[in-house]
Amino acid sequence: MKQDAPPVVQTVGLTKIFKDFWYRNRVKAVDNLDLEIRPGEVFGLLGPNGSGKSTTIKILLGLLYPTRGRVAVFGRSPTDVNVKNRIGYLPEESYLYRFLDARETLDYYGRLFQLARPERRRRVEELLHMVGLDREARRRVGEYSKGMARRIGLAQALINDPDLLILDEPTTGLDPIGTAQIKELIERLNREHGKTILLSSHLLADVEDVCHRVCILYGGRQQALGDIRDLLRRTELTQITTEKLSPRTIDRIRELIQEAEHKQVLSIGAPTDKLETFFVRIVREAEQRQQVTSGALGRGGLAGFLMERATPGETGGELIESLVAAAKTPAAAEAAAEQPPPAEEPRRDVIEQLVGSAAPAEPPPTAEAGTPPPEAPRVDEQVIESLLEKKPDRP
Repeated sequence: MKQDAPPVVQTVGLTKIFKDFWYRNRVKAVDNLDLEIRPGEVFGLLGPNGSGKSTTIKILLGLLYPTRGRVAVFGRSPTDVNVKNRIGYLPEESYLYRFLDARETLDYYGRLFQLARPERRRRVEELLHMVGLDREARRRVGEYSKGMARRIGLAQALINDPDLLILDEPTTGLDPIGTAQIKELIERLNREHGKTILLSSHLLADVEDVCHRVCILYGGRQQALGDIRDLLRRTELTQITTEKLSPRTIDRIRELIQEAEHKQVLSIGAPTDKLETFFVRIVREAEQRQQVTSGALGRGGLAGFLMERATPGETGGELIESLVAAAKTPAAAEAAAEQPPPAEEPRRDVIEQLVGSAAPAEPPPTAEAGTPPPEAPRVDEQVIESLLEKKPDRP
């Protein structure tokens, strides 16, 4: 953080009053706000709903004009186009084109900043990987969940490599893991790249973890401003942190404090982690142990119906390779196509019945009376045997 450099954002007596149809004062959204954001710091803008946070941000972006007061961004008016080129903005709601996919969305915003095509492509791929959407890059943005929409919104805010990054509720809709990743990203952008970041949020834990200074608004007026450590410090209390002590030592410390300072020890106990820190640690440990989960993973095994076709001792991978190799061999494929189905064995009883049915059942009408009927033709056993004889398979 550069203390002597001119402020990135400066407001003096900033006031914004919304009027009704008859130009009567209706709502005083921002009231006489004096603000400075220094280069290279993460500044938190806090306040409940309706306190003037979003109105202040829109004035800094040049989307609204102040009623009174002065405002400067990089020493110039917020409406200056050169100033807008140096700003990245993530709005509270992700206003994205729902029928574009992630790559098309980032490419569109890159075109707005007149980035060259090779540079635009490189930034798009790097940003998608950074926010964890490289595998979902072909899905339409309208199909994204709110958390995924916040991720692609953050990526578009960084497409122009801004000097000032304005984030309005960046962790809304994200799970604890996604929230931790966004906060880690904010810290890295500030620490490693010197980005100046204005963070507006009603989630106080997020601001406490990443911001250097904060301003608390209520009713459009500034209620508190300063270094977050100074604002949170309890000067009337003293906290001592040491390794675990025995009960006997703790009793002696109590007696010493009472005798030397004539003060009571309010509480003695083990320090506790934040719930978010504990949650993130537990989830990451489970991921390292490859714990089974219903979420999508990238290490799924081979399908069971493929394993059933494998010969004993043959793995699924070897089976697939053998099938692919056989399919690539034209001779083997043609031979398999021309191979006739195996013929069934002829049955003797069926053949005898067919041969026997060829003899006439009644004497012919021209036969004289008293003449014995002709004997039924005998079945040639040699014919039957020749039919039953198993013929060699065709080559």
